Amino acid sequence: HVDTRKIPYNSLIDGDICIIGAGAAGVCIALDWMESGYKVILLEGGGFEYEQKMQDLYRGKSTGQKYYPLHGTRLHYFGGTTGHWAGMCSPFDEIDFMERDWVPESGWPYSKEDLDPFYAKAQEVLKLGPYEYDLEYWQKEEDDLTPFPLNDNIVYPKMWQFSQARFGKLYKEEVINAKSIHLYTYANVVDIVAEENMALIKELKIKNHEGKTHTVRANQFIMACGAIQNARMLLASNSQVESGLGNGNDLVGRYFMEHLEIATGQLWLFNSFQDKLYTRWGEPRAELAITKEAQMEHKILNGTLSLTELSVAKHIVPRMELLQVDDYNEAVDRFFGNMADSEEKAKSDQTLNINKAYEFQIRIEQAPNPSSRITLGNEKDALGVPRIVFNWDLTELDKDSIRKINWIVGEEMGKANFGRVKLEKYLQDPDDYSWPSGTNAGWHHMGTTTLNNDPKKGVVDEHCQVHGIDNLYVAGSGCYPTSGTSNPTLTLVALSLKLSEHLKSKVKNKEVLIASS
Repeated sequence: HVDTRKIPYNSLIDGDICIIGAGAAGVCIALDWMESGYKVILLEGGGFEYEQKMQDLYRGKSTGQKYYPLHGTRLHYFGGTTGHWAGMCSPFDEIDFMERDWVPESGWPYSKEDLDPFYAKAQEVLKLGPYEYDLEYWQKEEDDLTPFPLNDNIVYPKMWQFSQARFGKLYKEEVINAKSIHLYTYANVVDIVAEENMALIKELKIKNHEGKTHTVRANQFIMACGAIQNARMLLASNSQVESGLGNGNDLVGRYFMEHLEIATGQLWLFNSFQDKLYTRWGEPRAELAITKEAQMEHKILNGTLSLTELSVAKHIVPRMELLQVDDYNEAVDRFFGNMADSEEKAKSDQTLNINKAYEFQIRIEQAPNPSSRITLGNEKDALGVPRIVFNWDLTELDKDSIRKINWIVGEEMGKANFGRVKLEKYLQDPDDYSWPSGTNAGWHHMGTTTLNNDPKKGVVDEHCQVHGIDNLYVAGSGCYPTSGTSNPTLTLVALSLKLSEHLKSKVKNKEVLIASS
């Protein structure tokens, strides 16, 4: 481990592989190269603990749909945003990888089956249980996992596991003690410099608050700073190409996607139900999901409905309103404080002191939208890098899908004579495409460097290599063409491990060619 604030000015750092960013994507790739015999440079912009001045580098201006303060949505120190994630994990569904004629820009260049081996490996990295997400498996492991008696050809229980992996604590010593991994902290990339032909990256310029600038050289470079910062870095590296690196088709920063997480209605059951399967704090737990066939029939996005006891939910303040504060630590205190307060108030709430009334909270993918994007503003941060202008933009398909998912579940509840669903007012008028002030997002940044083998449609190819630049890769959820309904981290790690395997093969093949010639 080297603190770049303590080495001589204008030092040269060189190695075989350079990974920019020590969050989930960067750390898992570094560990995957640990026994490779190559020198791996791992750059982390911050240190090992939360620092306000590091968070301030992430500030930006937001337009469009109301969003959280940008500098509070990602953590800028070793381990990255795993330092505050909830740990919910489930793989993307088969339909998420398919081209869907009702979802613009949908379709991955491979299937879920292609990712399955990397999902299994990601389970180990995230310290999860077995790579099993079928209810039948978990019913053999746990008692009383009883689903609602609905038509499982239409509505089924989607299973989740929970990770407690905080990469900053879990992998710190392993990274530092690995002879092949060279971790540099306070190493913020401020410029990416390409060769004259723009087909290869030559070097990086890194900088810290102490004013020291250093140069990093390697044979291969992997950007792993998160969807927003990866796009920002490419756009800001514009000294050689005005539009920024990899942005010849004006795609860098576009198609930013979130998961909409919002209260959509109430479920009233006719009789009390043992809800261990659907409980908010259970592991494993399930949410109500719509099958691939039903999604295709109704032409909707992929989403799930979770259940919160109505007695608790009525006291919960929407996160989008609760977390509009400047200090990250205050935001965390507010969030957990509101949850504890809601639980306490529910105990004395006689009006809803029953166990058959719930609030539906949806988690749904956002339709790819080129207007939902990251651009550069005129203001610069303390290191001289332009701050971002962030425009979160939702579509009619997003709203229609939320409405239809609740209708579908409501119809199935009625057919089963099991309960009734009451929609929130903002969903009752099918011609209303406005959004309520409490429209939450999951703090899940996806898109901005989307994956497509056609350079006119994506920033990176199927191997996550930036089109036209042979030694520059992007790791993480910024590569997602579509965002699925599952939280992004499990897929993020799986995709990063897939990238890593490809890069190992590429490097080995190059060495064989050189040796043979």
